[in-house]
Parts: sequence; C-alpha cells; structure tokens
Amino acid sequence: MDIRRPGFKPSVKGSAEWFTGTVRVDAPFAGSGALSCATVTFEPGARTAWHAHPLGQTLLITEGFGWVQREGGPIEDVRPGDIVWFEPEEKHWHGASPECAMTHIAITESKDGKSSDWMEHVSNEQYRR
Repeated sequence: MDIRRPGFKPSVKGSAEWFTGTVRVDAPFAGSGALSCATVTFEPGARTAWHAHPLGQTLLITEGFGWVQREGGPIEDVRPGDIVWFEPEEKHWHGASPECAMTHIAITESKDGKSSDWMEHVSNEQYRR
C-alpha cells in the first residue's frame, strides 16, 4: 500500500506550450505506468491548446464552470459532477469560462509511451464563439 498525502509533490504551472492563461497542475501519479491522473485548475479564460489522446481521456469536473469542445462541435458547458469522455484521437480542448475558474481531474492512458498529441493554441476567436 502507498498513501500519498496532498502536497507530497509540488504543484506546477501549466506550460505556455500547452496552455493559454494561468493554469496549475497537480499530478499525483503522472507517469507512473500507463495510467496518469492530474488535477488541473484553470483561472478564468485559461484553456488547453487543441490536443488529442491515443487512448482517449476522461475529465471529472470538480469545481467551477468551464467549457469543452471537440473539433467541429459546439462549445459545451461543464460543471461540478460532469464527466467528459473524449474518444481516442479526438481533437479537443477544455478550460475555464471567461468569468469563472474551473478544476477537473484528467485521466489518461499512454500508448507506446505517449499520452497526448499537442497541437495549435485555441485562438481568442475560437474560444469566444
């Protein structure tokens, strides 16, 4: 058994390569085997870049009010208690709404050592649609 208490691993700032705005990532077991999990907090207006996951991704919305969008689809509202599933290789983004922060737990699996394919940033025009 291994019990990991909050704060055993420091929070990190979300990379400007993958995020727009202020984002904090707490990854208690990112990189330990094929499954990774991270709690990600987006300040108002913050969001991911477009990306996809070879084996899909599950988001558990825990706080705030945010948006998710898959390529070609509408922007969808998400709130605490919502669970979002992105299909394998489905291009998408997610983040906070313009006026409210949002936190989710992101669960992904790696395929051949890779869990994400990062693409272009979501433009302000795309975000505000």
